[in-house]
Amino acid sequence: MVKKIALVAGEPSGDALGAGVVRALAKRYPQARFEGIGGEQMQAAGLQSLYPLEALSVMGLAEVIRHLPRLLGIRRALYRHWRANPPDLFVGIDAPDFNLRLATLLRRQGIASAQYVSPTVWAWRPGRIKSIRQAVDRVLCIYPFEPDFFAAHGIDARFVGHPLADAIALNVDQASARKDCGLDEASEWVGLLPGSRRSEINRLIPIFLKVVEYVHAQRPGTRFVIPVATPALREPIAAAVRNHALAPRIEVIQGKARSVLAAADAAVLASGTATLEAMLLRCPSLMVYQVSALTAFIARRSIQIDAFAMPNLMAGKPLMPEFVQQRARADLIAPALLELLQKPARRAEVSAEFEALHSQLRCQADQSAAAALADLLDERALGSQQ
Repeated sequence: MVKKIALVAGEPSGDALGAGVVRALAKRYPQARFEGIGGEQMQAAGLQSLYPLEALSVMGLAEVIRHLPRLLGIRRALYRHWRANPPDLFVGIDAPDFNLRLATLLRRQGIASAQYVSPTVWAWRPGRIKSIRQAVDRVLCIYPFEPDFFAAHGIDARFVGHPLADAIALNVDQASARKDCGLDEASEWVGLLPGSRRSEINRLIPIFLKVVEYVHAQRPGTRFVIPVATPALREPIAAAVRNHALAPRIEVIQGKARSVLAAADAAVLASGTATLEAMLLRCPSLMVYQVSALTAFIARRSIQIDAFAMPNLMAGKPLMPEFVQQRARADLIAPALLELLQKPARRAEVSAEFEALHSQLRCQADQSAAAALADLLDERALGSQQ
């Protein structure tokens, strides 16, 4: 029988994940039909997208509230469509606020359901675990510590690896990365990655530039490079650098964040995906983050973890020193950075631990995710025959 598989991705990162899974499932089920919501990558892999990916790509609380009637309308329409034309399997790809409710409704209709990329209930808002248990038959986890957490709450979860770990080579060629970024191969370089949102830039760039001053006073030969995440952020960053006394020591380049991390001897970076990328590129780093006092107050009421950087969560120890909120100060960050720069043996030790963590995540995620979904389809088919 031809398999019909429904998938919904909510943003570009989910589109990339979904494309890999669709391709891997298509090899297992050559006649399968794939439909749902996805972007160019998922559509190229064979998905019929019922709505454009941009319809769900809404960031920020205010934006979500403004678009909520439209988002709810899309979810209702998808539910009606799949209730009338049931798929064999529904796969929500990230976007848990949209996908888990849809999965719950479809599962009540007897449709098998899975969530690819587990919501971070182990980190914050743990009350969501009940809704996850109601929504899905299986969670596909991208980090190895997650399945045990879900198992303890009665949820079937499988570790499938992280696609980014597959995409980034275990061996890092620093010389090639420096050439790609146009950086002098003989200099000592520190990467500065202040994030991809204007609010992050506004808070972190002044701190980072103060760090530059501290480090320059001790190691005047050190140079710094800032990869700009988006063209819209280039001017505010470039303006801040132009007005700085040490502007000649700082390079601002468009994009190439991964190349910068591969090229750098060390880095200072914002919390988020950059901590994972620094780990995969074996770049010893410091994590810095700061939010408004109100946001921090609200977050403290629901956060369940003591560390934020993914390498620290995976390793269970502080491989990447964290400077958050009141500790996000140049006079604290700079000494830790100087210690990294002054101790090549420590950098080599951290790099080796990062490589070991990279190897844990390198599991051919597309194929592993497809295998976990295929197992769920087989289990459902076997159950219907009994």
